[in-house]
Amino acid sequence: MRGLLVEDDVPFATALLAFLKLRGYTVDSACTLADAVDKQRFATWDFVLLDLHLSDGDGLDFLKLLRGKRLQTPVIVLTAKDQISDRVRGLDAGADDYLVKPFDTEELLARLRAVSRRGLAGEVAATAGTSMITVRDLTLDMGRGVALVAGSPVDLTVKEWGLLRVMALRPDRIHTPDGLMRSLYGFDDEVGSNTLQVFISSLRRKLGADCIETLRGQGYRLVGRCQ
Repeated sequence: MRGLLVEDDVPFATALLAFLKLRGYTVDSACTLADAVDKQRFATWDFVLLDLHLSDGDGLDFLKLLRGKRLQTPVIVLTAKDQISDRVRGLDAGADDYLVKPFDTEELLARLRAVSRRGLAGEVAATAGTSMITVRDLTLDMGRGVALVAGSPVDLTVKEWGLLRVMALRPDRIHTPDGLMRSLYGFDDEVGSNTLQVFISSLRRKLGADCIETLRGQGYRLVGRCQ
């Protein structure tokens, strides 16, 4: 999943970005309202973590911009403990959830998993209690970040897990190469021209040659045939 963190507290943002990267998330960052608005012109995100008190304006204006464009990107508002009014304003403006600073990082991951489960369809089966997604022979434990084939865990790199998760959340969709790369890498990442093919080949080697289908000229689809 690729997200955006809008936060002007640099030390806090740096630590949070590093944590999310270790857990397999790709997260762009903006420390001002203007920067967030500018980045929105060139990217789409699976989630936004939004501080409301920014140095150049109200983060709520960014939320209104997203909703004004009819973008349903899940937004989690980050608020100070004593700012109850911020929570109310954010939710009324269309935010999906809020977190009170300081928050436990595991709670943040739980909220992001809840965001991920929205819109699951087709062969995917997921419940809030287990956070498990199943596509035929393949099962993803979203809570632990583990892929299992026939009940046995498969050793994946962070990027392999991120790619697999994106496809598993929407197994009915044909994922374009550009879309998959945008989900894995941020604005500042340097990426080789054959990087995606390398990841796809590695996943097929580990999960089964027929687990990921290639649709020539269109992209890839997870079919979950791992035998």
